[in-house]
Amino acid sequence: MMNENERVQSMVLGDVEVIRIIEWHRPFLPTSGMFPGATADVWKDNEDWLAPDHWEPDSDRTMVALQTWVLRSGGRTVLVDTGAGNGRERPGMAPFFHQCQGDFLGLLARAGVRPRDVDVVVNTHLHVDHVGWNTAHADGEWVPTFPNAQYLIPAADDSHYGPGNGQGDCRQEVDRLIYEDSIAPIHRAGQAVLWDGFHRIDEHLTLESAPGHTPGSSVLRLASGSDRAVFVGDLLHSPVQILQPCCNSDACLAPEQAVASRRRILGRAADERELLVPAHFGGAGALEVRRKSDGFALGPWAAFSPKK
Repeated sequence: MMNENERVQSMVLGDVEVIRIIEWHRPFLPTSGMFPGATADVWKDNEDWLAPDHWEPDSDRTMVALQTWVLRSGGRTVLVDTGAGNGRERPGMAPFFHQCQGDFLGLLARAGVRPRDVDVVVNTHLHVDHVGWNTAHADGEWVPTFPNAQYLIPAADDSHYGPGNGQGDCRQEVDRLIYEDSIAPIHRAGQAVLWDGFHRIDEHLTLESAPGHTPGSSVLRLASGSDRAVFVGDLLHSPVQILQPCCNSDACLAPEQAVASRRRILGRAADERELLVPAHFGGAGALEVRRKSDGFALGPWAAFSPKK
């Protein structure tokens, strides 16, 4: 069980403070279901460091963290992904996302962040666990949680999951619910900014498309002074995907494209010594990567400390 003081952590990269908000860290799906392409021996061969932060050997389940990253950059506060949200109808997704009741806003408050202080919200993609706290329930309707924020939403995902995409009934019911309670209210409030390809947030932060997991999956790059980092969303769910970049999660919509994006981002991170910051890693939460033959190896892990 995670100590409460460990759920809000921070470090400084150049002129940017990076705050890690951990809603929960728990066993998730069986490895064979979540990573059907991973070889059976990769888990056992690396058990000494995969367990307990990334793998629960007894149940053979992946260990996953639900978390948000807060970046204080250029005098503004930027949130990267917003978790699953509270009180959402997510049929078939219990116990992880259906009718959740968490303390996300309390954790933000412990980090010194009030909803009205947030200037930018980045949704790396529009899956259930990345958009939930975009909105909150007030007076019988869903409204933006962060009333003064600009919400940066990948245009390709908005088109794919939104009602005007021409897919009609091809969308899953849960996709429709996610869009209706977590994305559509942002549009109605006039706070949505759709982008594609590349988008500069400020002098330190840029967004880039990295499609495959979803059509609009993206990464956020940080460059400040000599420090570099890349927040990769669901490009990676487990460190096993660094060792086996061809291994997709079961949720990747375009598998070949996801592999290409993963290899490209991992290669650049290795070459430029970027700190790799995935959405769901437990333990230290972030690490460097190194090239190894025609693949990659794990480098040093991050040095986050409890936020004071």
